[in-house]
Amino acid sequence: MSVIRESSAPPARPRPPSPSAASPGRGAARRGGRVGLWPYLLAAPTVLGMLYLLVYPLARAVLISLQDFQLRQLIRGDARFVGLRNYETLLTDERFWQVVRRTFVFMAVNVVLIMLLATLVALLIERLGRLWRTAVLSALVLAWAMPVIAATTVFQWLFHSEFGIVNWTLGQLGFGSFERYPWFAHGPAAFTILVLLIVWQSVPFAAITLYSALTTVPAELYESARLDGASAGRIFRAITLPMIRPIFMLVLSLEVIWTFKAFVQIWVMTNGGPGDATTILPVYAVQTALSSQRYDLGSAASMVTVLLMATVLVLYFRQMFRQEGEAL
Repeated sequence: MSVIRESSAPPARPRPPSPSAASPGRGAARRGGRVGLWPYLLAAPTVLGMLYLLVYPLARAVLISLQDFQLRQLIRGDARFVGLRNYETLLTDERFWQVVRRTFVFMAVNVVLIMLLATLVALLIERLGRLWRTAVLSALVLAWAMPVIAATTVFQWLFHSEFGIVNWTLGQLGFGSFERYPWFAHGPAAFTILVLLIVWQSVPFAAITLYSALTTVPAELYESARLDGASAGRIFRAITLPMIRPIFMLVLSLEVIWTFKAFVQIWVMTNGGPGDATTILPVYAVQTALSSQRYDLGSAASMVTVLLMATVLVLYFRQMFRQEGEAL
Protein backbone atom coordinates (compact mmCIF):
# COMPACT_ATOMS: atom_id res chain seq x y z
CA MET A 1 0.00 0.00 0.00
CA SER A 2 2.82 2.37 0.73
CA VAL A 3 4.29 1.70 -2.68
CA ILE A 4 0.96 2.44 -4.44
CA ARG A 5 0.47 5.58 -2.40
CA GLU A 6 3.93 6.86 -3.24
CA SER A 7 3.55 6.17 -6.94
CA SER A 8 0.23 7.95 -7.13
CA ALA A 9 1.59 11.12 -5.55
CA PRO A 10 1.84 14.08 -7.97
CA PRO A 11 5.38 14.88 -9.18
CA ALA A 12 7.16 17.80 -7.59
CA ARG A 13 7.31 20.94 -9.67
CA PRO A 14 10.81 22.07 -10.69
CA ARG A 15 11.98 25.28 -9.13
CA PRO A 16 12.47 28.22 -11.45
CA PRO A 17 16.13 28.83 -12.07
CA SER A 18 17.68 31.73 -10.24
CA PRO A 19 18.95 34.65 -12.33
CA SER A 20 22.55 33.81 -11.54
CA ALA A 21 22.10 30.15 -12.50
CA ALA A 22 20.08 30.96 -15.60
CA SER A 23 22.81 33.07 -17.13
CA PRO A 24 26.17 31.64 -16.07
CA GLY A 25 27.80 32.83 -19.24
CA ARG A 26 27.06 36.48 -18.45
CA GLY A 27 28.68 36.27 -15.00
CA ALA A 28 31.63 34.34 -16.36
CA ALA A 29 32.07 36.83 -19.16
CA ARG A 30 31.91 39.68 -16.67
CA ARG A 31 34.46 37.97 -14.41
CA GLY A 32 36.60 37.01 -17.39
CA GLY A 33 36.63 40.55 -18.71
CA ARG A 34 37.56 41.89 -15.31
CA VAL A 35 40.40 39.33 -14.95
CA GLY A 36 41.58 39.96 -18.50
CA LEU A 37 42.54 43.56 -17.74
CA TRP A 38 44.69 42.77 -14.73
CA PRO A 39 47.67 41.22 -16.59
CA TYR A 40 47.92 44.31 -18.79
CA LEU A 41 47.63 46.65 -15.83
CA LEU A 42 50.30 44.76 -13.92
CA ALA A 43 52.64 44.67 -16.92
CA ALA A 44 52.06 48.31 -17.85
CA PRO A 45 54.70 49.83 -15.48
CA THR A 46 57.38 47.46 -16.79
CA VAL A 47 56.46 48.10 -20.41
CA LEU A 48 56.39 51.86 -19.89
CA GLY A 49 59.74 51.72 -18.09
CA MET A 50 61.31 49.76 -20.95
CA LEU A 51 59.90 52.17 -23.49
CA TYR A 52 61.36 55.10 -21.59
CA LEU A 53 64.74 53.53 -20.88
CA LEU A 54 65.30 51.71 -24.19
CA VAL A 55 63.08 52.94 -26.99
CA TYR A 56 63.21 56.65 -26.19
CA PRO A 57 67.06 56.87 -26.07
CA LEU A 58 67.26 54.90 -29.32
CA ALA A 59 64.75 57.16 -31.03
CA ARG A 60 66.53 60.23 -29.64
CA ALA A 61 69.87 58.97 -30.98
CA VAL A 62 68.35 58.38 -34.41
CA LEU A 63 66.95 61.93 -34.41
CA ILE A 64 70.30 63.48 -33.38
CA SER A 65 72.11 61.51 -36.08
CA LEU A 66 69.89 63.23 -38.66
CA GLN A 67 70.58 66.74 -37.31
CA ASP A 68 73.42 69.24 -37.11
CA PHE A 69 73.90 68.73 -33.38
CA GLN A 70 77.05 70.14 -31.82
CA LEU A 71 77.81 71.99 -28.58
CA ARG A 72 75.92 75.11 -29.67
CA GLN A 73 72.80 73.11 -30.51
CA LEU A 74 73.10 71.21 -27.24
CA ILE A 75 72.94 74.49 -25.28
CA ARG A 76 70.49 76.47 -27.37
CA GLY A 77 68.38 73.63 -28.74
CA ASP A 78 68.11 74.92 -32.33
CA ALA A 79 69.35 71.80 -34.12
CA ARG A 80 68.83 71.80 -37.88
CA PHE A 81 67.73 68.73 -39.82
CA VAL A 82 70.43 67.63 -42.32
CA GLY A 83 69.19 64.21 -43.40
CA LEU A 84 71.87 61.58 -44.06
CA ARG A 85 74.79 64.02 -44.23
CA ASN A 86 76.30 62.75 -40.98
CA TYR A 87 76.21 59.17 -42.23
CA GLU A 88 77.86 60.27 -45.48
CA THR A 89 80.62 62.01 -43.52
CA LEU A 90 81.08 58.96 -41.34
CA LEU A 91 81.15 56.38 -44.13
CA THR A 92 83.71 58.36 -46.15
CA ASP A 93 86.13 58.55 -43.20
CA GLU A 94 89.04 56.12 -43.51
CA ARG A 95 89.57 56.07 -39.74
CA PHE A 96 86.01 54.87 -39.27
CA TRP A 97 86.58 51.83 -41.49
CA GLN A 98 89.80 51.03 -39.67
CA VAL A 99 87.82 51.05 -36.42
CA VAL A 100 85.19 48.76 -37.98
CA ARG A 101 87.84 46.24 -39.02
CA ARG A 102 89.44 46.37 -35.58
CA THR A 103 86.02 45.87 -33.97
CA PHE A 104 85.35 42.67 -35.91
CA VAL A 105 88.85 41.35 -35.18
CA PHE A 106 88.38 42.15 -31.49
CA MET A 107 84.99 40.45 -31.45
CA ALA A 108 86.18 37.34 -33.30
CA VAL A 109 89.24 36.80 -31.08
CA ASN A 110 87.24 37.22 -27.88
CA VAL A 111 84.30 35.06 -28.92
CA VAL A 112 86.49 32.19 -30.14
CA LEU A 113 88.55 32.17 -26.93
CA ILE A 114 85.49 32.52 -24.70
CA MET A 115 83.56 29.66 -26.31
CA LEU A 116 86.61 27.38 -26.46
CA LEU A 117 87.61 27.92 -22.83
CA ALA A 118 84.01 27.84 -21.58
CA THR A 119 83.37 24.50 -23.32
CA LEU A 120 86.54 22.98 -21.87
CA VAL A 121 85.69 24.27 -18.38
CA ALA A 122 82.13 22.92 -18.63
CA LEU A 123 83.40 19.48 -19.70
CA LEU A 124 85.89 19.55 -16.83
CA ILE A 125 83.20 20.41 -14.27
CA GLU A 126 81.05 17.55 -15.55
CA ARG A 127 83.82 15.06 -14.82
CA LEU A 128 84.74 16.35 -11.37
CA GLY A 129 83.53 14.96 -8.08
CA ARG A 130 80.94 16.70 -5.98
CA LEU A 131 83.43 18.55 -3.77
CA TRP A 132 85.65 19.84 -6.56
CA ARG A 133 82.65 20.64 -8.74
CA THR A 134 81.23 22.83 -5.98
CA ALA A 135 84.60 24.56 -5.52
CA VAL A 136 85.04 25.30 -9.23
CA LEU A 137 81.46 26.54 -9.63
CA SER A 138 81.86 28.78 -6.58
CA ALA A 139 85.06 30.25 -8.01
CA LEU A 140 83.35 30.90 -11.34
CA VAL A 141 80.42 32.62 -9.65
CA LEU A 142 82.75 34.83 -7.60
CA ALA A 143 84.73 35.81 -10.70
CA TRP A 144 81.51 36.51 -12.58
CA ALA A 145 80.14 38.62 -9.72
CA MET A 146 83.15 40.95 -9.60
CA PRO A 147 82.18 44.44 -10.85
CA VAL A 148 83.58 45.45 -14.21
CA ILE A 149 85.35 48.55 -12.87
CA ALA A 150 86.96 46.57 -10.04
CA ALA A 151 88.20 43.85 -12.39
CA THR A 152 89.56 46.44 -14.82
CA THR A 153 91.41 48.22 -12.00
CA VAL A 154 92.93 44.92 -10.85
CA PHE A 155 94.23 44.22 -14.35
CA GLN A 156 95.67 47.72 -14.54
CA TRP A 157 97.66 47.08 -11.37
CA LEU A 158 98.73 43.61 -12.50
CA PHE A 159 100.32 45.07 -15.64
CA HIS A 160 101.58 48.30 -14.07
CA SER A 161 104.99 49.16 -15.48
CA GLU A 162 106.62 49.82 -12.10
CA PHE A 163 104.51 48.11 -9.42
CA GLY A 164 102.81 45.36 -11.43
CA ILE A 165 103.23 41.76 -10.37
CA VAL A 166 103.47 40.59 -13.99
CA ASN A 167 106.67 42.55 -14.64
CA TRP A 168 108.09 41.43 -11.29
CA THR A 169 107.32 37.76 -12.04
CA LEU A 170 108.83 37.93 -15.51
CA GLY A 171 111.94 39.59 -14.06
CA GLN A 172 112.27 36.82 -11.47
CA LEU A 173 112.04 34.23 -14.24
CA GLY A 174 114.99 35.81 -16.04
CA PHE A 175 113.21 38.02 -18.58
CA GLY A 176 115.08 41.22 -17.80
CA SER A 177 113.66 43.03 -20.82
CA PHE A 178 110.27 43.21 -19.08
CA GLU A 179 111.58 45.26 -16.17
CA ARG A 180 109.35 48.35 -16.03
CA TYR A 181 107.85 47.35 -19.38
CA PRO A 182 105.04 49.83 -20.32
CA TRP A 183 102.32 47.42 -21.41
CA PHE A 184 99.72 50.08 -22.10
CA ALA A 185 102.11 52.15 -24.23
CA HIS A 186 102.26 49.46 -26.93
CA GLY A 187 99.21 48.76 -29.08
CA PRO A 188 99.48 44.95 -29.42
CA ALA A 189 100.23 44.56 -25.70
CA ALA A 190 97.28 46.73 -24.66
CA PHE A 191 95.02 44.89 -27.12
CA THR A 192 96.12 41.53 -25.66
CA ILE A 193 95.50 42.65 -22.07
CA LEU A 194 91.99 43.78 -22.96
CA VAL A 195 91.30 40.43 -24.61
CA LEU A 196 92.50 38.63 -21.48
CA LEU A 197 90.29 40.82 -19.29
CA ILE A 198 87.12 40.34 -21.33
CA VAL A 199 87.70 36.60 -21.72
CA TRP A 200 88.29 36.28 -17.96
CA GLN A 201 85.04 38.13 -17.24
CA SER A 202 82.95 36.24 -19.81
CA VAL A 203 84.07 32.62 -19.39
CA PRO A 204 82.28 32.03 -16.02
CA PHE A 205 78.79 32.79 -17.38
CA ALA A 206 79.35 30.77 -20.55
CA ALA A 207 80.90 27.83 -18.68
CA ILE A 208 78.12 27.63 -16.08
CA THR A 209 75.44 27.83 -18.77
CA LEU A 210 77.07 25.14 -20.90
CA TYR A 211 77.55 22.93 -17.85
CA SER A 212 73.84 23.20 -17.08
CA ALA A 213 73.16 22.09 -20.66
CA LEU A 214 75.55 19.14 -20.32
CA THR A 215 73.59 17.87 -17.33
CA THR A 216 70.57 17.31 -19.60
CA VAL A 217 72.38 14.85 -21.88
CA PRO A 218 71.28 11.27 -21.00
CA ALA A 219 74.13 9.16 -19.60
CA GLU A 220 72.85 6.13 -21.56
CA LEU A 221 73.98 7.74 -24.81
CA TYR A 222 77.55 8.05 -23.52
CA GLU A 223 77.55 4.45 -22.29
CA SER A 224 76.29 3.15 -25.64
CA ALA A 225 78.91 5.16 -27.52
CA ARG A 226 81.71 3.85 -25.30
CA LEU A 227 80.52 0.28 -25.78
CA ASP A 228 80.71 0.85 -29.53
CA GLY A 229 84.31 1.99 -29.13
CA ALA A 230 83.82 5.70 -29.88
CA SER A 231 86.61 8.06 -28.84
CA ALA A 232 86.10 11.11 -26.64
CA GLY A 233 86.28 13.47 -29.60
CA ARG A 234 83.80 11.38 -31.55
CA ILE A 235 81.40 11.32 -28.58
CA PHE A 236 81.59 15.11 -28.27
CA ARG A 237 80.94 15.71 -31.98
CA ALA A 238 78.21 13.10 -32.41
CA ILE A 239 76.38 13.27 -29.06
CA THR A 240 77.34 16.16 -26.80
CA LEU A 241 77.43 19.02 -29.29
CA PRO A 242 74.16 18.13 -31.10
CA MET A 243 72.36 17.76 -27.76
CA ILE A 244 73.50 21.11 -26.36
CA ARG A 245 73.49 22.99 -29.67
CA PRO A 246 70.51 25.30 -28.83
CA ILE A 247 72.15 26.47 -25.58
CA PHE A 248 75.55 26.67 -27.25
CA MET A 249 74.16 28.89 -30.01
CA LEU A 250 72.36 31.06 -27.47
CA VAL A 251 75.55 31.60 -25.45
CA LEU A 252 77.49 32.30 -28.64
CA SER A 253 75.02 34.97 -29.74
CA LEU A 254 75.11 36.61 -26.29
CA GLU A 255 78.90 36.68 -26.32
CA VAL A 256 78.86 38.28 -29.78
CA ILE A 257 76.58 41.03 -28.47
CA TRP A 258 78.51 41.61 -25.25
CA THR A 259 81.91 41.64 -26.99
CA PHE A 260 80.73 43.82 -29.85
CA LYS A 261 79.53 46.51 -27.46
CA ALA A 262 82.45 46.32 -24.99
CA PHE A 263 83.14 49.84 -23.79
CA VAL A 264 83.74 50.17 -20.04
CA GLN A 265 86.88 48.02 -19.94
CA ILE A 266 88.50 49.82 -22.87
CA TRP A 267 87.51 53.30 -21.72
CA VAL A 268 88.77 52.79 -18.17
CA MET A 269 91.98 50.96 -19.07
CA THR A 270 93.27 52.61 -22.26
CA ASN A 271 90.70 55.22 -23.36
CA GLY A 272 91.05 53.70 -26.83
CA GLY A 273 94.83 54.16 -26.97
CA PRO A 274 97.66 54.09 -27.53
CA GLY A 275 96.70 55.87 -30.70
CA ASP A 276 93.72 53.89 -32.01
CA ALA A 277 95.10 50.45 -31.11
CA THR A 278 92.19 49.57 -28.82
CA THR A 279 89.49 51.82 -30.30
CA ILE A 280 86.39 49.89 -31.35
CA LEU A 281 83.06 51.28 -32.50
CA PRO A 282 81.48 52.11 -29.10
CA VAL A 283 84.69 53.86 -28.02
CA TYR A 284 84.90 55.67 -31.36
CA ALA A 285 81.34 56.94 -30.96
CA VAL A 286 82.04 58.35 -27.48
CA GLN A 287 85.36 59.87 -28.59
CA THR A 288 83.66 61.58 -31.52
CA ALA A 289 80.83 62.91 -29.38
CA LEU A 290 82.88 64.12 -26.41
CA SER A 291 86.31 65.03 -27.77
CA SER A 292 85.14 66.69 -30.99
CA GLN A 293 81.78 67.91 -29.63
CA ARG A 294 80.15 66.23 -32.64
CA TYR A 295 77.17 64.61 -31.01
CA ASP A 296 75.56 64.10 -34.40
CA LEU A 297 78.49 62.04 -35.72
CA GLY A 298 78.68 60.14 -32.43
CA SER A 299 75.00 59.23 -32.69
CA ALA A 300 75.48 58.20 -36.31
CA ALA A 301 78.38 55.96 -35.28
CA SER A 302 76.19 54.41 -32.59
CA MET A 303 73.44 53.70 -35.10
CA VAL A 304 75.92 52.12 -37.49
CA THR A 305 77.15 49.96 -34.60
CA VAL A 306 73.60 48.80 -33.88
CA LEU A 307 73.00 48.03 -37.56
CA LEU A 308 76.26 46.09 -37.92
CA MET A 309 75.57 44.06 -34.80
CA ALA A 310 72.01 43.34 -35.92
CA THR A 311 73.25 42.30 -39.37
CA VAL A 312 75.79 39.90 -37.88
CA LEU A 313 73.16 38.33 -35.64
CA VAL A 314 70.57 38.06 -38.44
CA LEU A 315 73.05 36.32 -40.75
CA TYR A 316 74.15 34.07 -37.93
CA PHE A 317 70.61 33.05 -36.93
CA ARG A 318 69.66 32.56 -40.57
CA GLN A 319 72.54 30.15 -41.04
CA MET A 320 71.69 28.39 -37.77
CA PHE A 321 68.02 27.94 -38.69
CA ARG A 322 69.03 26.69 -42.12
CA GLN A 323 71.27 24.06 -40.54
CA GLU A 324 68.52 23.08 -38.14
CA GLY A 325 66.12 22.70 -41.08
CA GLU A 326 68.55 20.49 -42.94
CA ALA A 327 69.05 18.40 -39.82
CA LEU A 328 65.32 17.95 -39.47
